[in-house]
Amino acid sequence: MKILMVCLGNICRSPLADGLLKSKVESLGLNVVVDSAGTSGHHSGESPDPRMRATAKHHGLSIDHLRARQFVTSDFDEFDLIYAMDSSNFNNILKLARNDEDRSKVMMILNEITPGLNKAVPDPYYGGDQGFEEVYKMLDEATDIIINTRLK
Repeated sequence: MKILMVCLGNICRSPLADGLLKSKVESLGLNVVVDSAGTSGHHSGESPDPRMRATAKHHGLSIDHLRARQFVTSDFDEFDLIYAMDSSNFNNILKLARNDEDRSKVMMILNEITPGLNKAVPDPYYGGDQGFEEVYKMLDEATDIIINTRLK
């Protein structure tokens, strides 16, 4: 199983989701590859936002080693599940889909918590520190559900 987490710049939400799921997969010894990307290439090659890295560290998780990259069409070939953080990124991913098989791999990550409601993980980039903590809690819960419902 290969899972891709996608947000806009790949410096806040998706690297945190990547790090959370990867950490949980490794602790359980599951054979799952996890990665992240952004629909924009604006931050390609950059480390995650320092505020998100600090939030992750506060919870005992390091995402310092991750680097932003842009989502590309070949990601549909590489990954079994592609989780979007919000509807804008969901739609941007679908624009690159070549067929129904590609489209079937894309889902909103918070639909794992609240199926069918298409809730967005808010982008904490322009907000205060509390926004990063709220995103952490949402993605921690969503990745727990992914582990328990999709990977076991």
